[in-house]
Amino acid sequence: MTNEEILQAVRQVEGLGGMTVNERLYVSGLINEFDKSKNHDKVKAAYIL
Repeated sequence: MTNEEILQAVRQVEGLGGMTVNERLYVSGLINEFDKSKNHDKVKAAYIL
């Protein structure tokens, strides 16, 4: 997943301000991408957060 695809996923979700990090990852569909990245690509994991 590219940085642009990550940004698009985040932009499609309304009301992120009132959510926990886990809720934001789940609702944006980025939870699996984050889980894969946190062990192998820390920079990408930080970008997702």
